[in-house]
Amino acid sequence: MYKFGKAVVKGRFIILILSFALLVPSLIGMLGTRINYDILSYLPGDLDTMKGQDIMLDEFGKGGFAFVMIDGMQDKDVKKLEKKFAQVEHVCDVIWYDSLADINLPKEVLPKKLYDFFNSDKATLMAVFFDETSAADGSLEALNEVKKIAGSQCFVAGMTAAINDIKGLTVNETTGYVIIAVCLTSLVLALTMDSFLIPVFFMLSVGMAVLYNLGSNIFLGEISFITQALTAVLQLGVTIDYSIFLWHSYKEQQKEHPNDNKEAMAVAISKTVSSVVGSSITTVAGFLALCFMSYKLGLDMGIVMAKGVVIGVIACVTVLPSMILVFDKALTKTMHRDLIPSLDKLSKFIIKHRAVCITAFLVILIPALYGYTHTSVYYDLTATLPKDLDSIIANTKLEEEFHMSTTHILMCDADLSSKNMNNMLKEMNKVDGVKFSLGLNSLIGPNIPKEAVPDTLTEVLKSKNWQMVLIGSEYKTASDEVNAQIDTLQGILEKYDKKGMLIGEAPCTKDLITITDRDFKVVSAVSILAIFLIIFFVLQSFSLPIILVSVIEFAIFVNMGLTCYLHTTIPFIASIVIGTIQLGATVDYAILMSTRYKSERISGHDKTEAVTIALSTSIKSIIVSALGFFAATFGVGIFSKVDMISQLCNLLSRGAIISMFTVIFMLPSMLMLFDPIIIRSTFGMKNAKTNTNSQRGVQMPAIK
Repeated sequence: MYKFGKAVVKGRFIILILSFALLVPSLIGMLGTRINYDILSYLPGDLDTMKGQDIMLDEFGKGGFAFVMIDGMQDKDVKKLEKKFAQVEHVCDVIWYDSLADINLPKEVLPKKLYDFFNSDKATLMAVFFDETSAADGSLEALNEVKKIAGSQCFVAGMTAAINDIKGLTVNETTGYVIIAVCLTSLVLALTMDSFLIPVFFMLSVGMAVLYNLGSNIFLGEISFITQALTAVLQLGVTIDYSIFLWHSYKEQQKEHPNDNKEAMAVAISKTVSSVVGSSITTVAGFLALCFMSYKLGLDMGIVMAKGVVIGVIACVTVLPSMILVFDKALTKTMHRDLIPSLDKLSKFIIKHRAVCITAFLVILIPALYGYTHTSVYYDLTATLPKDLDSIIANTKLEEEFHMSTTHILMCDADLSSKNMNNMLKEMNKVDGVKFSLGLNSLIGPNIPKEAVPDTLTEVLKSKNWQMVLIGSEYKTASDEVNAQIDTLQGILEKYDKKGMLIGEAPCTKDLITITDRDFKVVSAVSILAIFLIIFFVLQSFSLPIILVSVIEFAIFVNMGLTCYLHTTIPFIASIVIGTIQLGATVDYAILMSTRYKSERISGHDKTEAVTIALSTSIKSIIVSALGFFAATFGVGIFSKVDMISQLCNLLSRGAIISMFTVIFMLPSMLMLFDPIIIRSTFGMKNAKTNTNSQRGVQMPAIK
C-alpha cells in the first residue's frame, strides 16, 4: 500500500484535475436518473395486486387515476371541463354522469348508489384515468395539467395526486437536506478537529464522492425518492470517519517525517487504506443486507448506499490527500489546539464502576426489549403528509362529501355471467364499509336497458379478457378495518371467479404489511450474521463478535424502544432499515476499542490495564465519529416535512448517540467480565501473552 500512497502523492495534481472533470458526467448522470415516488411499485411483481395492475395497463390502457371534485358548477360547465380533461395528453378516459346518460335526462333515473357516486349536496365527482402508472412521468404531467384546467373551484384527489405532492416536497427540500447536513457536520468537525479549515476539504471530498455515487445511479435506470433524499446525508454520516482517520494519521506521520510532508502523506495513505477498508466492510455489509428484502425498496437503497461507501473510501485515499497536500500551507495557518479535553479520568471512572454499568445494562435491557417489540408503525405514507397539501385537502373533502377514503379495483373474467356478476356485487355491496360498486352490471338497472349503455363506457370497463369494477370504501388505507374488508371481498371474489383480482392502493398496502413483516426478520438475521463473520475474521475471535454485536443490538433495542415510550408511530421502512444501518455504521466504534484491547492484552497488560488503555485511547475517536453521524442526520430530521424521511433521520441521529454511550460505558465492562472467555476463544492471544511474559522473565498467570 505504500507504493499506492507514493503514487497518489506524486499524481496529486492529476488526481484533482480528474476528480473535478468527473463531476461533469456525474451531474449528467444524476440529472438523467429517474426518481420513483411510488413506494408501492417496489412490491414483488408476482403478487396478484401487481399482476392486476399490469393487466389493467395492458388490457384497458389504464394505470393511475384521480378523482376530480367540482364545487358549485352547472352540469353544462362540468361537461365542458370534462372535454378539456379528455384532451390532456396521457388522459385516456374520463367517467362522469354523461358517460351513462344524456345530461338533459333527470339524474334520478340512475340507481341511487350510482347517483350518490357522482353527486353530493355540494359537489360533482368525476374519475380521470391516465394511460400510465400512478407515479409515471406522463401521469404526473397530466395531473398537473388537469389541476391547471380545473382551477380553484376543483379538488383533485387520489394516489397520483398524493405522489405529485410528495415529489414537489422532496424536490424542494433535498437541497436543504444537504446544506443542513454539511453545515452541522462542519461545525462539529471545526470544534473537534485541530484545524478550522480542514472541514472544508472533508466536505469537498465527501461531496464529490456523493456526486459520483448519484451520477453512477444512471446505470440503475431509476432510484426511489427516499434513496435520493437520504443518499447524501447517509453517505456523509458514515464516510466522514475515513477522512478523520486520514488526517490523524497524516498528523502523526508528520512527527515522524517533520521536513517531508509528501513522505508523511504516502505513509498515512498506506495506513489509512488498510484501516478504512476493514472499517467500511461492516458498513457495506449492513447496507447490502437490505438487498435481501423481497420489497425491492431495500435493494434500491442497499445498492446505492453500499456503492456510496466504496466510492467514499476511494475518494478518501485519493482526492482528500491531494487536496491536503496542495493546500497544506493554508491548513497550517488555521491550526488550533485540541478543544476536547483529556478524558482519561472518565475512562478510569467507567472502569472503576464497571459493576454499575453491567447492572444498568441488565436493568435497561428488559424495558428496551419490550419497547422494541411494541413499536407502532404506519404504512400509509399520505396519512403523515402536511395537511395543507392540495392532495390531502382534496382527500379530506372526498371523504367528507362522498364518504369515500379509498377505492379498490376489481378485475374479473370478461365471460363471467351477468347473473354471477350481479350476485357477487350484491354480496360485496353488503360488506361493511363498501359505499358503491361501479361496473357494467351496476349500470344495467331496471331503468337503463343494456343497449342504452354507451359503447364508450363499455370500452372503459370491459376488454376482451377482463372486466373492471370500481369499489368505493369508507375505510382508510392500511387500517385494520380496510384489511378485514379486503379479506372479505377476496373471499367473495373467489366464490365467483377463481382468477379474479382485487387491486388498488389499499390491497397493495395490505400486501406491503405482510411482506415487510417477513423482510424485517430476514434483514435483521442477514445483517447480524454478516457482521458477525466480518468481526470474526478481523479480530480472529469467536467470543468478541458475540459481545460486540450484542452491545450494538442493545443500543438498537434502546433506540427503537424509545419510540414506544415516546408514543411515536414510525414508518414501516424505518423498522427494517434502522437496525441494519445502525449496526453496520456504529459497530466500528466497538471494533476500534476491542482491537486496542486485544493488542494491549497480547502485549502483557492485565485485563484492567488493557481495557483502560483501550477506552482512553479510543473514546475521543468514538465521540467525534458519533457526533459527525449525529450532525449529518439530526438537522434533516428536524427540517423535513416528509415524515418518512424525517423519522428515518431522527432515528439514525439518536441511534448514533445511543451507540456511542453504549460502547463507551457498556463495552469496557463486558470486556472485563468476559476476559477469560475472550482469551480462550481468540486466536493467538494466549500464546502471544505467554511469549511476552517469558521475554520479561516474569511468571504471570495466563489469565487475569
